[in-house]
Amino acid sequence: MQVKLDEKDHAILILLQENSKLTANQIAKKINIPLTTVFAKIKRLEDHGIIKQYRAILSPQKLNLSTLAFILASVSYSKTNEHQITQRDVAEEIARLPEVQEVHIIAGDWDLLVKVRAENVEVIGKFVVDKLRRIKGLDKTLTCMAFETIKESTSLPSQQLTRDRS
Repeated sequence: MQVKLDEKDHAILILLQENSKLTANQIAKKINIPLTTVFAKIKRLEDHGIIKQYRAILSPQKLNLSTLAFILASVSYSKTNEHQITQRDVAEEIARLPEVQEVHIIAGDWDLLVKVRAENVEVIGKFVVDKLRRIKGLDKTLTCMAFETIKESTSLPSQQLTRDRS
């Protein structure tokens, strides 16, 4: 079910994406609406699952996790005990690994895209060889090391948020 959002809902979402530590009072002042309205709108956005959670975005570089890899993975669609292994089965198993930041089921020549951060290339290599490739149903992998990150964001595009969605 899609929720109808008004201009103030969109303004609140944009502000919270920029800084989730803003107080309701600060938001009310920035978009010129009553404090009680801000509380009610945020509660509604949370209740409808539009705001999923609040979190800190950490600096991988400052935490010695500046090595980034994207791993393409192919699934072997074999049967085990009368159960057909699927992309989703393998993706869910990969998602349980603590080194993994993201797992996506994709279309094309590969089945999955995995994002991993670690201290260095050697740690990523050990992860791929010792953990990832041991997952049942995983056929092959291709590891792509990122040299530099130009943009990385958890925010949804603000121009998409401000379009009328009904």
